[in-house]
Amino acid sequence: MKVLLASDGFVTDDVLRTAMSAAAPEAQLAAIASTWPVPPYGDVGEVREAAGDEDELVAALRGCDVAFSHTFPFTRKVIEACPDLKMIAICRGGPVNVNIEAASDHGVLVSYAPGRNAVATAEHSVGMILAAMRQIPQRNAELLAGQWRSDYYIFDNVGPEVGSSTVGVIGYGAVGRRVAHIMASFGGDVLVHDPWAADRSGEGVAFVDTLEELLRRSDIVTLHARATPDNHHMIDAEALALMPANSVFVNCARGELVDYDAVCDALDSGHLFAAGFDVLPAEPLPLDHRLMSTPRVVLTPHLAGASKEAARLAARIGAADIAAFIRAERPAHLANPNAFERK
Repeated sequence: MKVLLASDGFVTDDVLRTAMSAAAPEAQLAAIASTWPVPPYGDVGEVREAAGDEDELVAALRGCDVAFSHTFPFTRKVIEACPDLKMIAICRGGPVNVNIEAASDHGVLVSYAPGRNAVATAEHSVGMILAAMRQIPQRNAELLAGQWRSDYYIFDNVGPEVGSSTVGVIGYGAVGRRVAHIMASFGGDVLVHDPWAADRSGEGVAFVDTLEELLRRSDIVTLHARATPDNHHMIDAEALALMPANSVFVNCARGELVDYDAVCDALDSGHLFAAGFDVLPAEPLPLDHRLMSTPRVVLTPHLAGASKEAARLAARIGAADIAAFIRAERPAHLANPNAFERK
C-alpha cells in the first residue's frame, strides 16, 4: 500500500511520517509539500480552504493508493485523474478541501479528524473572552507606545469579571463543552444552547431551550456552532439587541455565523462592551474593513486551532484510519461511509 504524504507548514512531513510509522510502518511512503500557511489558503476549483497545485498533486498521486493531507485541493479534476486513489485522509475537522461527491462517485473513501484541535480552540476562545473583557491587546499597544492610561481605572471604563457574569455558550460540541467547563471553573453561571447535544452533562452548566433566552440572560456570549445553510448570520442585529447592555461577544467558530456589520454597529453604539473574533467575514480581512477601526475589538487571524498538539493529534487520527483501511477494516471517521459499504 502506497501513501502520499501531502504535507504543509503546519501538519508537516515529519508529523505525518511519525504518525504513519507508529500506525502502519509497513506502508510505502511518497511525499509532496505546499508552503501553506504562507500564503493563506483559499478556494481551489470547487473546494474551499485549500492550498497547493492541482496538477502537481495529480503527478504526485500516480501509483498511490492513499493520500494523507491537511490542505491540498482534492477537486473533481484531481480525483478523476487518479484512478489508483482509494482513500483520502484529511487532518482537519471538516474535509472542506475535498469534493466528497466526486470521491464517492469514484469509490474513494474520505476520512477526517474530528476534535483534533478542540483543546487548542477552547483555550484560545477563553483567551479571547478574557482579552476582550479586559482589553488586554489595546492596553499593551498603548503602553508600548508610551501611554500610561490610568483613566482606565474609572468605573465606567473597566470591564466585568467572569466570576460574576452569566456566560452563554452556543454549541456544546468538543470545543463548546470545554469552554463551558472552564467558564464554570471561574465561578461564572454558564448557560448552554445546543438543540442537537446528546450529552448534556457538566457540572455548573445549565441548558436553555432557545437561543433567544440565552442571549437575553448572558453577559458574555461565546459561539461554538457548526456553520450550516440554516444558521447563516444566526447572530445578527436582532440577536445582538437581545443581549444585555455592556455585554461581550466572542466568535472562534465560523465567520459566516455572524453579521459583522451588526456587531460593529452594536460596538459603535455602546450596546456591546467588547468583542473578540478569530474567524472573520473575509480572510485575510481587508485593511479597510469596519472591524479594523471599530473600538474594543480583539482580532486574531483564524489560528485558534493552531497548536503543536493539534497537528500531531490530527495526524494520529488520520494515520489510524489509514491503518484500518490497510487492514481492510472500516476507518472510524468517514465523511462518506456509503463508499465503504459499496466496496
